Amino acid sequence: MAQYRELASFAQFGSELDKETKATLDHGERLMEVIKQAQYKPVEVERQVILIYAANNDYLQEISVDNISEFENGLYSFMDEEYPEIGLVIKESGVLSDETKEKLNKALDEYAEKFKSNLKDEE
Repeated sequence: MAQYRELASFAQFGSELDKETKATLDHGERLMEVIKQAQYKPVEVERQVILIYAANNDYLQEISVDNISEFENGLYSFMDEEYPEIGLVIKESGVLSDETKEKLNKALDEYAEKFKSNLKDEE
């Protein structure tokens, strides 16, 4: 996050950014959106882990920042309905094991594809 803020400040003065800098800025912008929580509505730790994992593993790169909260809300519902065991394992163990990551990647692949498809249908 510190790297994002520093680059964002620097980028205001420059007009042309290389691909790596632009990618870092895009990623940081999405992370900033992901960590926002509504006042008096804390997000459960297991949901935070899932969402931050999704952001850090580029599942949000093709999602516009304006659609992040929609993605987030849909992801929580999807995970609760289709893969509730993943959240339970994260909550109970406090660990994101390789096995859990594998299941989470499968779930995120499925949801991201569904979400992007729904966005295309709305256009």
